[in-house]
This record gives sequence, C-alpha cells and structure tokens, in this order.
Amino acid sequence: MMMEQIANRYEILSLIGQGGMADVYKARDTILNRVVAIKVLRAKLSDDAMALVRFQREASAASRLSHPNVVDIYDVGEYEGMHYIVMEFIRGRTLKELIAQRGALDVDEAIGVMKQLVSAINHAHEHKIIHRDIKPQNVLVKDDGTIKITDFGIAVANGSVQLTYNNTVMGSAHYLAPETTQGKEPNEQVDIYSLGIVFYELLTGHVPFTGKTPTEIAIKHLRKPIPYVRDFNPNIPQSVENIVLKATAKNLEDRYVSCKEMLYDLIHCLDPEYKNMSRIRVDVTPSKDLMKCEDGHIEFVDESDKEDKKSRNWIAALMISAAIIISIIVLVLIASITGLIKIDGFLGYQTMPDVKDLTQEEAIDTLQAAHFNTSKVKYEYKVSDKYDEGKVIKSNYKEGEVILNDSKIVLTISKGATYLVPDFTDSSYADAQYQLSQNAPNVEINVEFKGTKDRDTGIILEQKGLKPGKRIDPDSSEKIYFVVSTYPSIVIPSDLIGQDVLSAKDELNDLGIAVVVTKIDGGQGTNKVVSVSPDVGTEYVQEGTNSVVTLFYD
Repeated sequence: MMMEQIANRYEILSLIGQGGMADVYKARDTILNRVVAIKVLRAKLSDDAMALVRFQREASAASRLSHPNVVDIYDVGEYEGMHYIVMEFIRGRTLKELIAQRGALDVDEAIGVMKQLVSAINHAHEHKIIHRDIKPQNVLVKDDGTIKITDFGIAVANGSVQLTYNNTVMGSAHYLAPETTQGKEPNEQVDIYSLGIVFYELLTGHVPFTGKTPTEIAIKHLRKPIPYVRDFNPNIPQSVENIVLKATAKNLEDRYVSCKEMLYDLIHCLDPEYKNMSRIRVDVTPSKDLMKCEDGHIEFVDESDKEDKKSRNWIAALMISAAIIISIIVLVLIASITGLIKIDGFLGYQTMPDVKDLTQEEAIDTLQAAHFNTSKVKYEYKVSDKYDEGKVIKSNYKEGEVILNDSKIVLTISKGATYLVPDFTDSSYADAQYQLSQNAPNVEINVEFKGTKDRDTGIILEQKGLKPGKRIDPDSSEKIYFVVSTYPSIVIPSDLIGQDVLSAKDELNDLGIAVVVTKIDGGQGTNKVVSVSPDVGTEYVQEGTNSVVTLFYD
C-alpha cells in the first residue's frame, strides 16, 4: 500500500525502485533530518519463509559491517506487518549501468574500482560473511567515484543454512563460481571468483560467457577457460590479466585463497617490476571429469561411478528371467494404451519441462526439445511484479508431469510490473491526467468540479475509486474519481438589499466572492445596501481577482 510514514519516523518522499521481493523508497528520517532509502518487503511475501529469511539475512549481514564501500544499514524493523530495512541513500548509478554506458573502463579506473570492491568483500570475509551474489548490478557508484556494495540477501555466515530456490543454487549465473553448481558449502573463494568476473567485465565491457539459459552459462563456466583480456586489449599489462586468471581459476588450488592476497596484487600490479611478468598458468578444468545436468541442477560424476553403475545394471539384467520380463512388458503395454500408466517417450507421452522464468521463445525451444507439438501452445498474459516482461510465469501443466505430446499447453506470460497508483491529492489535475495517460492509459477518469475559495483552480481535492498504493494492471480499464477545485460561483442573493453594507460584504467574502463597496451620492447615511452589480438573481462566477461584486449603499 502507499505509505506516508513508516514507524512514525520515516516520511516517504517517493518510490525509487521495484524488485521481485521488495519496493525501495526515498524517505526522510524526521528524527535525524536526513535522506535515507527504505527497502520494504512486499506484503504478499511476508508469509513466504524463504523470502523473509533472505530479507532478514540481508539486514543482519550488512548491519554487522562498517566499511566505506559497504552501504550502511541504519535501522531494521517491522511496522504494521511490513518488514523494512533503512539504509544509506546513494546518489548515483549501478556499476552495470556505468559499464553499459561507457563500455570497457580505463585500466587505472578499473583497478581503482576493484581495490574498493575487494577491500569491502575482504572486510565481509573478516566478519565471517560470504556475499555469494557479487555482480555489477549490486554495486552502486556515487558521483564522486566511490563504490558501495549492497544486497546481502543470499549472504551466508559460517554455520548458517544455505538458501536454495527450486533445488538450484542461488546467485547470478554470469558470475557464479564453478564449484557452487555442485551444491558444495560455499567459502570465501566463491566471492573471489565473482570478483574476477567483475574485473574481466570492467576491462572488456562484457561478461566472458553468455547463453540462452542459466544452465548453459554455468556449463561454460565449468568447462571453458576464461578468455584472455589481453586478446581484447593488448595494452592491458600482463600483471593485470594474471589477476583475472588467478581469481577465476576453476581449480581451487590455483585460485586466490583470500581477498587480502588479491588486494595486494591489485595495489602492486602496475609496479615496474610486475607489469611485464609472464602469463601465469592455471588448470582450466575442474577436479571432476564428467558433468551431467538434470532439471537445471548441475553436478559431477566420476567415470568410475559410471562404469560401476553399468556393471550393476548388467548383472541385475542377467538375474531377471525372460518370463518375468515378458509379463511386465505386456502389463505395461496394456496400462499405457488405456492411459493407466504414462511413460515418457512411449505412445506419445512426454515429460513436461520447467519453462518458468524463460522467455516465450526460450520456452518454445525447450518444449520442442522435449518433443512437444508447439503448434498447440496457447498464451495468456498477466502482470507480475516477480517476473520480468516477456517471461513465463506458469504453465497449466506442472514440471515433471507426463502428458501427451500434442496436449494443449497454456503458458502465462508476464506483461511486466503492476502500476502503483500514486496519491494525486494536492497535485494538479493536468499532471494526474498526464501520468495516467503514460502509465495506465485505459483508466477512466471521472471529474467533479467544486468551487473552492483560497485554492488555485485545477487542484485535486479528493481521490476516490483507485486509492493511493493500489497496484493495478497498466492496461486496466478501472475508474478513478477526482474532485477538482474551480472558481466559486453563486446566484446573487436578494436579501443583500437592505443589509448593512459591511455585513453583506462579509457574507459574500465567506463564499469566496471578491467585493467592492461604493457609496452613492446624496445618500441618507444609513449604510444599507440599495443595489448590487451584477443584479440580484444573476449567476456569478469568481474568476480571479479582476472579477468583483459591487455593493452600492447610501
């Protein structure tokens, strides 16, 4: 809902960001008189245990740190069922936005950014906190060049429970350490790998590996060597490239053990004795030989394990008699034909793959790869604050469900985020019309004009129908009602004649009418109103200060 104040202390100024879990507001701390940022967990996620743990973990992890390159946490709490974090307000942009605008950074500037970032993560590691989601999107760049790392939502401390989602390791695939995909307990070296990928992106303007799905990207991190940054720019010193190679080594024995080691190399890499050193050699393969990928989860299997399984399967097959095999085949065939048993790949049945959070094109490719007839796929469109525009929210069949390959599959596609209805009161009606036309063009606007004294015309006095804070589909055709100020209007009353002129003037002034009094020549001095201009019974509109009612008295 739209709030004016949180915890009777933080005055909301504006909405500055919306994510899948929380909204971020710019606010003023009325006690300390400073501008802050407040992250508020979406109300519908307050009962989601995983989302709540992530939110609380972010507050707990960041509040334990005090470092010039970590966003400060000022306050954490719950107010009227809303969980919130109050943090330092940063004027600037994300490191990802900086790279998108400028491309590859100058070597000295890239090293300067990395020194700050590695120093911040080293501080976190010294406090036994592993960030696990280091990426340029989580790094803020102030106008003076100072960087601030944020979003400790999936950070872990020693001994804490790891968070997973849909049985997959959380974190951005572009920056994910190879060993993370094995489900191993994370240590400081997973952050060091992510730092190395960020350094690569700063020096080249792009990430080393891309793909259509997170799994495809993760496989490249597992199997492919990191491209050399000097192939992109030969002017980059070899000592700088060596930092990238050592930070992103797939074999943990070749990778930096601590951020302190990496920070030392960043400080000294441009020293004359280091700049022209030879390229270091690192093992480009992980410690296992064979990788398999099932249902989006990546793991490794030894070749010996594979051979043992083949041997066991062969022995088991020899022990089963031909009569039992034939009986089972017949029973399965009958059950499959009647639909009692559905077997993947048999009689037109296939297993429904996971298509959530894929683009429409990626979902079709995935269904085709699973041997489904995609000509029968239908689409429904729905707003979502959790899924980006164009991403699949859900399917009418669950992942893993065995269905006929020509079944009618309905995919619900995200139309994008909902529109948060502002509080239009005290703003101009023209501004409200423009905002709604840009963000919710189908909303029907109904206006009631009300003559109001001491207010400019065209100001919204009251808002009804769509109340502030309501989230709606931007294509919604709902109705909103405004009461808008306009000039006061009256019918000149007949009882003004004969009244004391000052009493008559006060009566009209109370109605918002400007009055001029004029004494007639030759009057008897009674101070009574003898005539009015405009005449009694005339409809009069007070249009600015140049419009007046004249009272003539004797």
